[in-house]
Amino acid sequence: MNQAQLIEAITIQAGKDGQDVSKADVTRVLVALTGVVHTQLKSGEEVTLPGVGKLKIKDKAAKVGRNPKTGAEIQIPAKRVPAFTAVKALKDAVA
Repeated sequence: MNQAQLIEAITIQAGKDGQDVSKADVTRVLVALTGVVHTQLKSGEEVTLPGVGKLKIKDKAAKVGRNPKTGAEIQIPAKRVPAFTAVKALKDAVA
């Protein structure tokens, strides 16, 4: 599902839930949500999306990898990466 399809689906779902929401409104909310998520994760805070899951930052340790062409060992530096954990209800719905 791309962004346009997501906006369309949210607009339709909101209509089914009795809320009159335009595609422009949904777009503005998604842009604002993206900004909030970026800001919170940069500062090390978790972001909980109710009924969906939790976004947080995980620290990945440095490790040794291999160049697939030459087989030479390379050092992969430690880094911070975003991670998502789904809530139990979502896991159960998908299973």
